[in-house]
Amino acid sequence: MLYNFFADATIFFDLFRSVTFRTGGAIGTSIIICFLIAKPMIIWLKSKQSNGQPIRDNGPEEHLKKAGTPTMGGLMILVSVCISTLLWSDLTNHYVWYAMLVMLGYGLIGFVDDYLKLTKRNSKGLSSKLKILGQVLIGTIATIGIMHALPADVSTHIAPPFFKDLLINVSWFFIPWSLLVIIGASNAVNLTDGLDGLAIVPVAIAAACFGLIAYLVGRVDYSAYLYIHNIPGSGELAIICGALIGGAMGFLWYNSPPAAIFMGDTGSLAMGGLLGAISVMTKHEIVLAIIGGLFVLETVSVIVQVASFKLTGKRVFAMAPLHHHFEKKGWSEPTIVIRFWIIAVILALVGLATLKLR
Repeated sequence: MLYNFFADATIFFDLFRSVTFRTGGAIGTSIIICFLIAKPMIIWLKSKQSNGQPIRDNGPEEHLKKAGTPTMGGLMILVSVCISTLLWSDLTNHYVWYAMLVMLGYGLIGFVDDYLKLTKRNSKGLSSKLKILGQVLIGTIATIGIMHALPADVSTHIAPPFFKDLLINVSWFFIPWSLLVIIGASNAVNLTDGLDGLAIVPVAIAAACFGLIAYLVGRVDYSAYLYIHNIPGSGELAIICGALIGGAMGFLWYNSPPAAIFMGDTGSLAMGGLLGAISVMTKHEIVLAIIGGLFVLETVSVIVQVASFKLTGKRVFAMAPLHHHFEKKGWSEPTIVIRFWIIAVILALVGLATLKLR
């Protein structure tokens, strides 16, 4: 909004043409909004959720102490990200709107899921089939729009890392590929969100990485220097990434152990879907699997656990996802959270290294 208002104004307001300046503004605005609405929202959610988020009966015993903690805290992240993005981004940019579509659409699915968990007083919520159906529908609409917004020479292509000029044209198979990335990222973040503060910091780290990637991909000079494919206009995605970082940090203030509020599926599905959509638009889907490697590990642990139990009747892990395995092994919650954060930082650095290793 500010960009569109001041873009043709005096030299003083030339700052608003700068993606880096507006990204910084988005970070600051988002964290301030999150701080302003956090306490009133927590009080309001507590008043509406007398018993808080339902706790799994078969989960770690330590989690029973968290009974009564309200959920749907992802609402404060979505509100802060939306307002900040609308304030600082170029509202004529198609990529911003497709990113917002995925974030808000998946956030709505998560909200319905959280609402049903609260009203039915169980941890199941929305059925898996309906949840996936909603994700496919929203993801397909966004993907078709993204394909039309991307330059024709890369619109249906996959760009593997480590290669300078390699593009693989998958034609209309790009739609299921994009859905795999967006839905996979969304549910991977959801699976990781099981301990206080565990998911939100890796999300912020991934957002910071993709903010940088979006900025570099959107610049002709930097993309040429790094031998990555230039996507004109994609630099605006750095602003929504910045807004997500600010919202995540504001939420972490209240979600750090012991959490005053849980983000719920409202936040985890939305943020994971947003990261997946941004990776599709910047042609760095495979790099997302590296930067978000922690989310991948958590997801793989669930797949391995289910497959092993169905095939052999035995469990590989004491409990899945992976963070619960270490809880069962006696690790304290803060120890698991901090060590997983360290892993997320290391994987993010490895992912960023792929920008130069070509």
